[in-house]
Amino acid sequence: MDSVVSVLVGMVVQTTSVLLEARQLIGLVAAALAAILAAQLGWHGTDRLISWHGRPDED
Repeated sequence: MDSVVSVLVGMVVQTTSVLLEARQLIGLVAAALAAILAAQLGWHGTDRLISWHGRPDED
């Protein structure tokens, strides 16, 4: 019975450590994705602004 409890406790400890490491990796991936999306939005927004500003006035 003691061996079963020690195995279960070991599994819980390993799972906790894996989840903590995965949380850091998920945060890093989310930060990189947010940076890519912000760059894409900035590029697209700047392109639209330049094309809108470069249009001749239609009167």
